Amino acid sequence: MKELIEVLVERKQKNASPLPYHGWVGPCTQVSLLYDGFRLGDASNYDSVKSFAQLMWPDGHPRFCKSMHTMATQIEELNKLIWLMIIDSYGLGEKWESVMINYKMLVQFMKYMAPPPGVYERGLFAHTDKPVSTIICDDQVLGLEVEVKDGQWIKLSLSPSSFCFVVGDPLRAWSNGRLKAVNHRIMMSGDNGRYSIAAFVIPIEGTIIKAPKELIDEQHPQLYKDFDFMEFFLFAFSDPAKHIDSGEQLHAFASLSPPISN
Repeated sequence: MKELIEVLVERKQKNASPLPYHGWVGPCTQVSLLYDGFRLGDASNYDSVKSFAQLMWPDGHPRFCKSMHTMATQIEELNKLIWLMIIDSYGLGEKWESVMINYKMLVQFMKYMAPPPGVYERGLFAHTDKPVSTIICDDQVLGLEVEVKDGQWIKLSLSPSSFCFVVGDPLRAWSNGRLKAVNHRIMMSGDNGRYSIAAFVIPIEGTIIKAPKELIDEQHPQLYKDFDFMEFFLFAFSDPAKHIDSGEQLHAFASLSPPISN
């Protein structure tokens, strides 16, 4: 991580993508002056990791490739296990293949720089995640905060070697509102910087997000229309959506009013 963040800016800029926030994002007012981050698509594919490393380092950094590919593969297995637990909890274990969302793993590497001593400053704005779900691993430096029901913010203190699983807006729609996409942010103090890795579940192109019919009945009418994931993702970063609170973007894009039942 430290080696990656320290590469020359002209190499960082090669981590580019036409999709919003899929490439390198340096310190800026749109995100944060404390933020520096990269994204690596299809991270459990060794060729993708190798191509990324060749952009960042002249020698392709074989050690980085091996470590990154191993980590991404293990996180993908962890994510699948969590998904199977969710599916089974709704009594759909025998149908998991038909209700599971096909996806690729997008890994984000982030550094949040420390503000001046005594200053408490935003490292990343408050938002709900637009990928289906996220697994976060950090370096034990506090900073991740979540908003609770009464509007208060609490700082998460993760135990060593633990991960944080974050429900995204599409997973909320898939569960027909049973799972909540939590509003979260990064707040930094002047003590030290923070490194973090986030693994995002990005559905394959053309994936339609829809609640399984078993999760829709008279007591739980369908809350959201079926929608193309990428259409929602692009909407969330469009100019019209900038005027909508992040936690309300799913409602604005896909809400059924009134909800319907089978």
